[in-house]
Amino acid sequence: MAERIIGHGTWYDKAAVTIAKRERRLGRNLQLIKTEMGLGASGLPHIGSFGDAARSFAVTLALREKGFNSTLVAFSDDKDGLRKVPAGFPEKMRRFLGYPVTNIPDPFKCHNSFGEHMSSLLLEALDKSKIEYQFISARKAYEEGWFNEEIKTILLNAKQVGKIVKEEVGQERYVEALPYFPVCSNCDRIYTTTAYRFIPKEGKVLYTCKGMEIKGKWLEGCGYEGEADYRSGEGKLSWKSEFAVRWKALDIRFEAYGKDIEDSVRINDRICREILKHEPPLHARYEMFLDKSGKKISKSMGNVFTPQVWFRYGSPQSLILLMLKRFAGTRELSVVDIPQYMNEFDELENIFFGKKQITNKKEQAKLSGLYKYCWWLKPPSNPHIHIPFNLLAYLVKLAPKNKETEYVKEKLADYGYFKDKTQLTSSLEERIKYAINWNQDFGEIKETSLKLDPKEIGAIKEFINTLRSKKNPEIIQSAVFEIARKHNIQPRQFFRRIYMILLGTRAGPRLGPYIIAMGRQNVIEALQRTVS
Repeated sequence: MAERIIGHGTWYDKAAVTIAKRERRLGRNLQLIKTEMGLGASGLPHIGSFGDAARSFAVTLALREKGFNSTLVAFSDDKDGLRKVPAGFPEKMRRFLGYPVTNIPDPFKCHNSFGEHMSSLLLEALDKSKIEYQFISARKAYEEGWFNEEIKTILLNAKQVGKIVKEEVGQERYVEALPYFPVCSNCDRIYTTTAYRFIPKEGKVLYTCKGMEIKGKWLEGCGYEGEADYRSGEGKLSWKSEFAVRWKALDIRFEAYGKDIEDSVRINDRICREILKHEPPLHARYEMFLDKSGKKISKSMGNVFTPQVWFRYGSPQSLILLMLKRFAGTRELSVVDIPQYMNEFDELENIFFGKKQITNKKEQAKLSGLYKYCWWLKPPSNPHIHIPFNLLAYLVKLAPKNKETEYVKEKLADYGYFKDKTQLTSSLEERIKYAINWNQDFGEIKETSLKLDPKEIGAIKEFINTLRSKKNPEIIQSAVFEIARKHNIQPRQFFRRIYMILLGTRAGPRLGPYIIAMGRQNVIEALQRTVS
């Protein structure tokens, strides 16, 4: 039975409290508490894969904050077989379907294997985000015999494994076949084999290479009958038992998992308890990220959204914020959401440094804690200069070609964002690069859609008429105050509404000069789309 995460504060603080209480109750050694995340190596790592690491590392840090020694294990499933050629990869890779991914040559010739190439992409993202981890390769673990004792126990109790699988999901495959896939020594494929007998004294698994079903199509086996030595890594366990073996052999105490593998986790929990006689780790289940069409973001769906794509337009902290701000619930996600998370992170920083006040003390503490965790508890000593992403994108669009950075800096200085060039930090330089990349790939950012009440709609329509006839920035600035009062709206609120429409934030540069710089007609068209 799954245990409920208890406690106060953020979900990762609650998880740390629950883990500590649970481990004490179980009487287990608390000198080192390991968390784990799975690292897929059979396709491009997507945002969800990064989330596994960010969430587990947050729990690791929360445990450290409570005085425990904790580390994150990044376990690469690089002994898995290739089931599908990833989108964008050479079609000639089809000949390697069914091969363990570390036995497939890297089509880009920059790594020792296809599997190593795929793993490296996620590890690169973790390194860029300063996530600390202990990397473990499945291939190395199997070949060096890390799991031998547990594998032997699983194979000796294969009938009980088959019974558990059948009871939990109705699958009968493992009632007869062993939950182990040898690598065929004749054709080099792994999932095409069916293991039917275990010889404990020799450490051998007998198999026939019959074939496998891939995405509704049958991949014919070579028909070879052979034997594999599990002690030398000549095969791997089925997912229906491998998780349990990892948890026990590596002594994992916490692992989050996605809804899509809920059945496998439930089966492995039972196998861990009933066969390996070991209490499985505490789990936390999270929902999947969906694309804007409502489809799950995944390697197999071909709609992969990688961390590398995010880092082209947004900071690591904004991506970490996405992962940590909420644990439960399905979320739709697209590249176009990145500017929103950049602006949201700025707001979080303002709360942390006291530039924005939150009256609810618990909420203030929670949001400040979230900010610190976005920096992995090493926040900067001073806030950064906050420029709305939309504003940077607009400025980049107006800038002379190949002179975007200097042009943007000059305009920001004119708007009063900084007094001299000593305030031009590397963080601001990076933000300008994000905006340049955005402009190259997408152009301008569309205005934010807001639900306006009748008074606000009327005020904005009058403001549009003012912009058609007035060219002086000071007159435009004063008109905002006058129109707001005329329509019985607080001027401050009216300014916020305009900023939200144009920039996606509640504040920005002085409005009159900004509208002139952006072009009155551009602003008129943006406001018209909001009230039409």
